[in-house]
Parts: sequence; structure tokens; C-alpha cells
Amino acid sequence: MDGVIVDSMPYHFIAWYEALRPWGVRVSCFEVYAQEGERWETTLKGLLKRQNIKPTRKLLKAIFDLRQKIFKRYFKRYIFPGAGRLLAELKGRGLMLGLVTGSPLNEIQRILPVNLRRLFDVIIAGNQVKNGKPHPEPYLKAARSLGFKPEACLVIENAPFGIISAKKAGMECIAVSTSLPAEYLSGADMIVDCLDRISARISS
Repeated sequence: MDGVIVDSMPYHFIAWYEALRPWGVRVSCFEVYAQEGERWETTLKGLLKRQNIKPTRKLLKAIFDLRQKIFKRYFKRYIFPGAGRLLAELKGRGLMLGLVTGSPLNEIQRILPVNLRRLFDVIIAGNQVKNGKPHPEPYLKAARSLGFKPEACLVIENAPFGIISAKKAGMECIAVSTSLPAEYLSGADMIVDCLDRISARISS
């Protein structure tokens, strides 16, 4: 969802940056983008530990609650050009669609427009798996829910952790360089610069 369908990554960075600042933690845009798709608890624990701050449950909740408030304050929904068109086309060709994201289910419902959300046969949210990306569990769960073997699935990703997750799951992966330059997406089978270049690659 984030960085592939919805251009939300800049807002995620702002939210993490502002939420961590009161605790003296500085986070770069690259750090947030590179770890995109990971469960928020894992990301936050890692950021705190790098600053030698003990990630207690109380502290994690306080920072995450603040992050959510900041994100809601700044977020403006912008759907990437071609996203809706691509999803509708694939759905019209009889393909089954799964959305796999590190975002919690309530955030998906708030960010993703209903008309796009309804195109997905399966949605796997970050709070519906034990292990987030780069672990293969999210994509394997999506494949099982769709009723397909992993090798029959194609993943569209925008972040290194998502690509690793897809490849560990045994799936082909196309990366779109909407968040990070192509050199950070080299683990994918194919890299494109926009969603419009994906349709021709997918056959029914």
C-alpha cells in the first residue's frame, strides 16, 4: 500500500521524525524508507536501541501514539498515477489480488479509498502476522489465503524489506522506484519507474 498505491512515505517519515525528537532520537528519511513494510514495533525498537534507549512497553506506546497523531495531522491522500487503473485492469482480467502491508488494519481502512480496497480479494495487515517483512510470513499468508502456491504469485514492491520478504517466500517480484532509487531495489527480478510499466509484464 504505502509507496506503491498511496504516496504516503513522506508523511510516515515526518511522523517518525517528529515523534522521536522529544526523546533525542534523530531518524533519517533513508532509515524510514529502507525499513518500510516492517512491523512498527520492530522498527521503533531498532531505532531506540541504536540510541542506547531501552524500548520499554510504556515508551513504545507513548512514541507510537504520538506518531499516529502527527501522521493524521499531516497526511494528505495522494494515489500514485496508474494505481487504480492497474488494479482495475488486473481484476478485470480475472486475476486475484492481495494487499500485503506493514500498516495496521485500521490504518489501511483510513488511508486506502474504499473503491480500491474492494478490488482486493485478500488484505494482510501488519497486525495480522507474527513476523513482519522482511520475514516471508506476510506474503506466504497472502498466498494461502488466495489459494495459490507461492511460485504462482507476483509481488509488486517498493522497499528492500518487502523485496526480501517476497523472494524468501519464493515469489517473483517487480520493484517500483517510487520511494528509493533503483540501486536499493536490486533484489527484485525487475525494476520499473512507474506503475504503468507493470501491466504488460503481467499475463493472465
